[in-house]
Amino acid sequence: MTPARIAVPFTKASACGNDFLMIDGPLAPPDISRFTQRICERHNGVGADGVEWLFPASEADVEARLINADGSEAEISGNGTRCVAAYLCAEKGKESVAVKTGAGVKTCTLTGRKGNAYEFEIAMGVPEFIAELTIPTSFGEVRGAAVSMGNPHFVIFVSELWADWRARAAEIQRNSHFKHGVNVELLVIQDRRNIKASFFERGVGETQSSGTGSSAAAVAAITSGYADSPVRVHAPGGTQSVRFDNEVFLRGPAELIFQGEFFV
Repeated sequence: MTPARIAVPFTKASACGNDFLMIDGPLAPPDISRFTQRICERHNGVGADGVEWLFPASEADVEARLINADGSEAEISGNGTRCVAAYLCAEKGKESVAVKTGAGVKTCTLTGRKGNAYEFEIAMGVPEFIAELTIPTSFGEVRGAAVSMGNPHFVIFVSELWADWRARAAEIQRNSHFKHGVNVELLVIQDRRNIKASFFERGVGETQSSGTGSSAAAVAAITSGYADSPVRVHAPGGTQSVRFDNEVFLRGPAELIFQGEFFV
């Protein structure tokens, strides 16, 4: 007798090209990291930058546990949190969604909707501007701003994007100074209201966008005197807006793409 096929339902969403799968946490197989790697693989899986595993929460509408595409766990994704909010807005008709993350509870306020496309502003909290750092690399010393948005970032100001920036960012990410790894942002200042960012994230590599990365980049640009709040952060996947006055508020889109089942 052929055993019954087990299928795990998922919803896929994208926030400025940063894509995530939403899956009910109680459906997770015993090895949640390995399963996340399988389903996020872009050739033999669904394909995503990570999975937001959703669990009931008493102090929020939902708890989101983020597992990256490589199976590692991250504290938070700003874009992933917006995707969770879009999912709950569609499922429950909510206009304000509190999401418990590894970096605390983040409230997402709906600011616009058209079909399956949503826009939210997230109260990201108070950033921690840690230090200006200079680290040694095989291609010379690199100076950047270390910023925490509940997860670690290293923001590097450049006049233009390095031709081999991915390899350099990967080396920076492995630097022994960053005990828990780091998300790397390469930042070009366009003018006082517009900055252009490229992202190389822990557990994923290059991404089309990043919510916490955009927040960290904006904080670094504003506190360094290069930009004014609010500032638009332009990335390959789209544009987000960040306003910063002690606390960071991140505004951007999230679109529900499709639903399906993944065979275990």
